[in-house]
Amino acid sequence: MSDAAIPPFFQAELRPHRSLGRRGYFIVIGLVAVVNLSAGAAFWLAGAWPVFGFAGLEVLLLWLAFRYSYAQGRAREYVTLADDSLIVRRISARGQETAISLQPYWVRVECAGEDEGHALTLWSHGRAIRIGVFLSPEERLRLADALQDALWRWRQPPGGGLREVETA
Repeated sequence: MSDAAIPPFFQAELRPHRSLGRRGYFIVIGLVAVVNLSAGAAFWLAGAWPVFGFAGLEVLLLWLAFRYSYAQGRAREYVTLADDSLIVRRISARGQETAISLQPYWVRVECAGEDEGHALTLWSHGRAIRIGVFLSPEERLRLADALQDALWRWRQPPGGGLREVETA
């Protein structure tokens, strides 16, 4: 059997969550534009014409913020535990790709806490690699548990007493 046919022990695609879809985005931008520009027009008619420019500026800044957020949403991380390595492959929002390969036997998974400041860290040979920084704390904990379980299974000797879980 070829190496390409052997499925990995663990595989995960990590990507930032965007709760507002394309349709919702257009609704929000449209509503904000209508409200701000209507208020700005009312101020213009009342003689406070500079307010209209600031109202338009607010709409422009909101549009730029959404555009930046959606661009950052294109980032991806792939974590793959294969027969001989744990590979973390990152694709930035700009499409730049980097890959880090670790020897799985020496990898330690650390997810220190449930608050936003604690990232999921892979330690190996004194090197720390943070993964899933854009995930929620609960998602990081679930990923850490799944990765620790996969590493434990990977480290078991062939025929070491593990058997498949029977499903009813």
